Amino acid sequence: MANTERDNYIVIGGSGFLGRHIVEALLKRGDAVSVLDIVQRYHDVPFHSADISVQSQVEDAFRKACSGATCIIHTASPPHGLDPAIYWKVNVEGTKAVLAAATVLHIKKLVFTSSAGVVFNGQDIIDVDERLPFPETPLDAYNESKSKAEELVLDANGKDGLLTVALRPAGIFGPGDRQAMHGLMQVFDNRQTHFQIGDNNNLFDWTYVTNVAKAHLLAADRLSHPREDLDEAKLQPLRPVDLSTGVRRVPTSHARPIGPAVVAPSNAAEFEERFKNEEAYEPRPIARHRFDQLSEAVIERTESEPLRVDGQVFFITNGEPVYFWDFMRAVWHEMGDPLDRKTLKLPKYLGSALATLAEGWGWLIGKEPAFTRFRVTFACATRWHNIEKARLVLGYEPDVGVVEGVKMMCDWYKAEHPKKQ
Repeated sequence: MANTERDNYIVIGGSGFLGRHIVEALLKRGDAVSVLDIVQRYHDVPFHSADISVQSQVEDAFRKACSGATCIIHTASPPHGLDPAIYWKVNVEGTKAVLAAATVLHIKKLVFTSSAGVVFNGQDIIDVDERLPFPETPLDAYNESKSKAEELVLDANGKDGLLTVALRPAGIFGPGDRQAMHGLMQVFDNRQTHFQIGDNNNLFDWTYVTNVAKAHLLAADRLSHPREDLDEAKLQPLRPVDLSTGVRRVPTSHARPIGPAVVAPSNAAEFEERFKNEEAYEPRPIARHRFDQLSEAVIERTESEPLRVDGQVFFITNGEPVYFWDFMRAVWHEMGDPLDRKTLKLPKYLGSALATLAEGWGWLIGKEPAFTRFRVTFACATRWHNIEKARLVLGYEPDVGVVEGVKMMCDWYKAEHPKKQ
């Protein structure tokens, strides 16, 4: 959905992985966009260098951005594995400074990149929606700081005319990724792709980066132009996401292949024609129940107004969770690993014990271990999320499937590292 009032966008962290894809998406549709970051990697949009935790510097960048920013997209966040103090400074103190600057300058909209990890405490996450609270004990310092920043953003909604929304993407991957892909290629280069921790029965959400960028643009647009047909739309079924699986048509009494028949029905051709050409999914109305976050009963009892955009959080995924190690092997196969490799499977408890030893050894020699208990937990937990709210309220639909996305990410990596071919 294009923004009819033409905001002036500033992307905080626009030199980074997700931020750059958001900048490219805005440029593609003809929007005015500038970047606030500490490092300039691209030169096709105005760039402003600032310490995000210093309000005066942030204000100055907002004033100069495209004759004055009207919409902030805040993607800046340090990568995993750093000093917890850095997360607090950037994610919490930085977000405070951004909100204060937005208020002083009367900026109307802010889209914040949170993380699906804010609700993860090491236990399984199975088809959860946005009602799941933050865990009492955060899993790590990164997600603790992200959850605090998210709270600040949502608390600021509606104050001094500022509308805010937070998106929680899960497992972002794609061209430009230097975290997940870096770790995967370390394993590949060390010839350790035959190891597996856990039984690989845990489904995991991965999200292609341009799908996440699209969600940010939709959220920004919907802040000022919410859907007007929500009451009707929430009773209509959403089509299954079939980007990677393709459509699987279920035969019915009026649309089916006939197959071998002693005596074919007189209207056999009609049955087969309908099966080939009709919509694969029948538009049957949804019967909302009392456990559904979008049912009338739940909406009446909640203070969060889930059909709004401002003041809300939205999970963003590809809508096609895959088994954790299947994703890894798909990447390694694209990079040249054979599919018929024998796998050495280690149970989770053994993996945790070995990771503890690796952490102890790393502490003794003063080196960060590559194998940690956090990574064992990450690899063995089920983590997939319900995105119905984002699809219904924002109109979000993923465009690039996991299978296609893995290939494009690996093609990018090969082009970036030709010597590894």
